[in-house]
Amino acid sequence: MLAPAALLDLVARFRAQLPDYKRGQYNETQLRRDFLDPLFRLLGWDVDNRAGYAESFREVVHEDAVKVGGATKAPDYSFRLGGRRLFFLEAKKPSVCIKEDVAPAYQLRRYAWSAGLQLSILSDFEEFAVYDGSVKPGAKDKPAKARVFYCTFEDYAAKWDEIAALFAKDAVLKGGLERFVKKLHEQLAAARTAHDKTLIQRQCEATDRQIDALVYELYGLTTAEIALVEGGAP
Repeated sequence: MLAPAALLDLVARFRAQLPDYKRGQYNETQLRRDFLDPLFRLLGWDVDNRAGYAESFREVVHEDAVKVGGATKAPDYSFRLGGRRLFFLEAKKPSVCIKEDVAPAYQLRRYAWSAGLQLSILSDFEEFAVYDGSVKPGAKDKPAKARVFYCTFEDYAAKWDEIAALFAKDAVLKGGLERFVKKLHEQLAAARTAHDKTLIQRQCEATDRQIDALVYELYGLTTAEIALVEGGAP
């Protein structure tokens, strides 16, 4: 799928003004209106509730309310279908380094974990990061912990298929989000199984070495005799 022309225009405009955006005076609200709202409109979401749905059925809730650690927090965007939350989008101004800063990732992951959401997004348009919300967040976690996708605005055109396959409204309706999460968890389970097998194998090998050492000591074998037993040269 070719990236839409409107996306290329957004990227070009962001690139042209990026030095100004990163100075810090360009705030999060401006970023949301100028870039994130249009980005998700391109993905098919009714960001402004132009359809006039009732509040309980609107597709995008701005400043949603989520209980986090006993306090009520407000994720910037909550994307829904049929009143069911699907994912959060937490926005940051471009002066924030999403790839390296700990606090934004922890904030988003707490929101997603508390709401029981599988995936959620952290973005300042310059960067676009997707996190697995099923991994319990820790305050000391590195920003890459539970991050399953990352790109910059310069990659949007090339990675548009990947982004749309996950977060376009039509793709979500066709089960794209669920399929990705299922595949992700299958990969994680396989990785854990492989790690467990390797760990067990290493533990067995270490135990075997300890037993061998005790036997050699019991029978008083010399270094040369041990080498013969183990198949090495004397």
